Amino acid sequence: MKFDLDTFNEILTTITRNKTRSLLTAFGVFWGIFMLVTLMGGGNGFKGLMSSTFEGFAQNSAFIWPQKTGEAYKGFRKGRWWSLDQADIERVRKIEGVGVVTCQQSRWGETIVYQDKKSSDAVVKGLYPDYTHIEEQKVKYGRFINDIDILEKRKVCFIGKKISEDLFGKDINPCGKFVKAGSIYYQVIGVSGDTGGNIQINGSADETISIPFTTYAAAYNIGDDIGLMCFTMKPGYKVTERQPYIESVIKQHHMIHPDDNQAISMLNAEAMFSMVDGLFRSINILVWMIGLGTLISGVIGVSNIMMVTVKERTTEIGIRRAIGATPRTIMEQILTESMVLTLIAGMAGISFSVFLLQMMDMGMESSGNPANFQVSFGMAVGAALMVMALGVTAGIAPAYRAMAIKPIEAIRDE
Repeated sequence: MKFDLDTFNEILTTITRNKTRSLLTAFGVFWGIFMLVTLMGGGNGFKGLMSSTFEGFAQNSAFIWPQKTGEAYKGFRKGRWWSLDQADIERVRKIEGVGVVTCQQSRWGETIVYQDKKSSDAVVKGLYPDYTHIEEQKVKYGRFINDIDILEKRKVCFIGKKISEDLFGKDINPCGKFVKAGSIYYQVIGVSGDTGGNIQINGSADETISIPFTTYAAAYNIGDDIGLMCFTMKPGYKVTERQPYIESVIKQHHMIHPDDNQAISMLNAEAMFSMVDGLFRSINILVWMIGLGTLISGVIGVSNIMMVTVKERTTEIGIRRAIGATPRTIMEQILTESMVLTLIAGMAGISFSVFLLQMMDMGMESSGNPANFQVSFGMAVGAALMVMALGVTAGIAPAYRAMAIKPIEAIRDE
């Protein structure tokens, strides 16, 4: 297909011959590609916002805690309270497919004191070092709890960002100093950084003081009670598939009726993440359906207008044929005009969409909720190529009609 300056001038003259019609025709393509790219970028931004909510949280995890029994069993009455214990951790750990198993205990509403400053409504948590496999502990200063702290029952603590700022001020490393929680002094060994995610298990990490689980058990005399059990699954295993067996193992050792659905509460984080992934897939399908539908309707409009244009240029095309233009030349001319018109409209739609997405991205960043309302360069190039292909497709029918025009028909039409 020959494309030089004369050809470009001829195409430009043809397109601008009827400016209103060309503008309205191009707007259909412009709006279609604009909708497609904007919806794709908006979907990416929404996914980014949702992903930031789950940041640092194990997606293959689950949590178990005890409730009152709902069935009488083996001499035990209905409505009996029971507790998870340390032995349950080992029982669940031996189950096929289960990965990390750990636990958590919490005390709410504690006041943390350093000299004359205090931080109210803090949460004191007893944790093991492997809890980081469940919820990532971002460290700004110092370190998190380790195995030696557990073994020696050290009175040390890892404090949240807000507590650190309340007691010591911003950008000050408090490691080595002692804070008082209740009636017990703990040495600060670390401070959490920006947590990022919004999922909270027994309170926000920014307002938490974490101590070794063994220290917690001794300080608050809880014995073997573990409060909340947390576990992850190994690759290839799903929580939903192993959940009935895990519950049956726990029920068997705590004399709970096998059909009691009230005694054990389980939060399946894996199912929650799967639901969110399914939502994103559905959104992507909906975006493509809406965007492509709008774009195709615009391209059909281009094809119809090109058919009208060919009819109006019957005499011109006939004269071209009479002076030696081949059918292929005529066909290439019409296809080129269709492609140029759709490409110009498409690139305008892509450019305006990218500009709008950039403004949205900047607005979210300024509000403190960064997102990725953008499309990748490859996606933009792919959209441009798709517009070109649709432009050629839109010109096929008009081109064949133009190619079929004979000089004698043009004379009769005149």
